[in-house]
Amino acid sequence: MSNINDYKGVFVFVQQVDGTAAGVAYELLGKGRELAGKLNAEVTVVLPGYKVGGLAAALARYGADRVILVDDPALETYMTEPYTRALTAVVNEFKPGILLCGATSIGRDLAPRVSARVRTGLTADCTALEIQEETGDLLMTRPAFGGNVMATIVCRERRPQMATVRPGVMRRLEPRAGASCPVVDFKVAGLAEGRNVEILEISKKVSAKLDIQEAKVLVAGGRGLGGPENFRLLEKLAEVLGGTLASSRACVDAGWCDKELQVGQTGKTVRPNLYIACGISGAIQHLAGMEEAEVIIAVNKDAGAPIFEVADYGVVGDVHKIVPQFIEQIKAAQAAKEQQDP
Repeated sequence: MSNINDYKGVFVFVQQVDGTAAGVAYELLGKGRELAGKLNAEVTVVLPGYKVGGLAAALARYGADRVILVDDPALETYMTEPYTRALTAVVNEFKPGILLCGATSIGRDLAPRVSARVRTGLTADCTALEIQEETGDLLMTRPAFGGNVMATIVCRERRPQMATVRPGVMRRLEPRAGASCPVVDFKVAGLAEGRNVEILEISKKVSAKLDIQEAKVLVAGGRGLGGPENFRLLEKLAEVLGGTLASSRACVDAGWCDKELQVGQTGKTVRPNLYIACGISGAIQHLAGMEEAEVIIAVNKDAGAPIFEVADYGVVGDVHKIVPQFIEQIKAAQAAKEQQDP
């Protein structure tokens, strides 16, 4: 292995599907700029795919100082081996000090394979990244032991320092109007030869439900609801607000809700404009997934519930009595507004 001092800069792997970059890529660019600023380094994005060079302009606006484009027909659709070869080749050639990937299904498949081939460590599912002032090392924090503790991991003797980061955890920057950056057209030989599977068919499923990470309004239920049938009440509240249903881990574990609705350290991290927590006590694992919401409203009959410590507005009372009144008040306000603005 080369001397670790030869490895410099913050690199971000950009996952794209059908020419559209995943939202987590822009989030990682925002965090990458912060880390690079502390290291006096540049932010480089690695963009594998086929005919995806058009994404470079948007990536520059969101913080990229340079784009390494690996454009090859073998990379049109994600397959493990060609993408692993491509990203490994980039690491060996350009020697990044830090390499960040989204903790998506693709990122979780790709990052550990690359880390093994370049003989470095990988910290998975990070929720926080910081630079240690004394050493310049990357401090990578992730939940451990079922989310009961937060572990901070340092990779001191190997480079690059690799981490996967959960979508929704980091904030994307405001785009810089007119920003541009150089694009390096990097060729990797033999990518097509490295395919060890054959794609026979691609079947795309369109979900009728909005991903909770994209929702502006979330109505979340916890164990305090008492049973799965009571989620219908929250669905009504979400409907009148134009929002989406979400859940705590306890409800998912009990089989009341689908895993895709879970908010928290072992679920999804969300940043809606409005988060209404109903019957959720506010365990630290849950708070970590929603405390960055712009406005938080909590409804719980326990006045000492931790959820009230992060809530902007709190109602102490029975969810089954409070929520119906809330729904009626919203409907009345909406009707009054329609009369004023026909």
